[in-house]
Amino acid sequence: MFGLKRRNRAPEQRTARGRDIAVAGRRMPLTIKENARATRLTLRIEPGGKALKMAVPVGISEQEIDRFLHRHHGWLTTKLSKLPKPSGVAEGGHVSIRGKPHRIERTGKPRGITRALEIDGEAVLMVGGAPEHLGRRIADFLKKQARGDLELAVARHTEALGKPAAGLRVKDTISRWGSCTSDGRLSFSWRIAMAPEFVLDYLAAHEVTHLAEMNHGPKFWAQCKRLCPGTDKAKAWLKRNGSSLHAVDFNS
Repeated sequence: MFGLKRRNRAPEQRTARGRDIAVAGRRMPLTIKENARATRLTLRIEPGGKALKMAVPVGISEQEIDRFLHRHHGWLTTKLSKLPKPSGVAEGGHVSIRGKPHRIERTGKPRGITRALEIDGEAVLMVGGAPEHLGRRIADFLKKQARGDLELAVARHTEALGKPAAGLRVKDTISRWGSCTSDGRLSFSWRIAMAPEFVLDYLAAHEVTHLAEMNHGPKFWAQCKRLCPGTDKAKAWLKRNGSSLHAVDFNS
């Protein structure tokens, strides 16, 4: 993330607008959010390298935004070149389930349940339906997988913590893997179903810990590690591999 300080005393407000910009030979969506608390311009690449986000002080001009983007075009290009390239899903390709690559194979039938199997020692994901629905059906399978695994992990960790969650949902979040509201509702990215089980377990423990500690202070991390001793290992895995999970395009 790159930033530039700027003084601003505008009234409290938040607005957002969007545009596309050219970076490294491709068009990328850019969301620009005004925030009265912001004292500088900040630019962030969303996980997976599919989009950009800017936070700016209220009332800043388009010309100043353009100058900021122009000055940091080289930084953007370098950062994007290090991210995994967006990839789609296709028959004969692979998709990771619980950290294990599965070869994608169509059944050729118009209907049927998507199933993860082992055939002759090879992990295979059997997908029915029309070819144009392949990505959607795989995403639906991962959502169901994520919900089931997360419900079990959350139940285990809330019991250990002694605090129940008010609800659980999965969605395709971009900026974070999970969240916990002040009233105890947990949300998770269903893409975590592609990560190894110990990573999903950490994510569940992380958000459950927020039921007791709505911060990331020393008490939070101590409790998180009590629930999930593999916290550091899982955090390192997500740091190395998280962008590659976000880079998978199920709409292609």
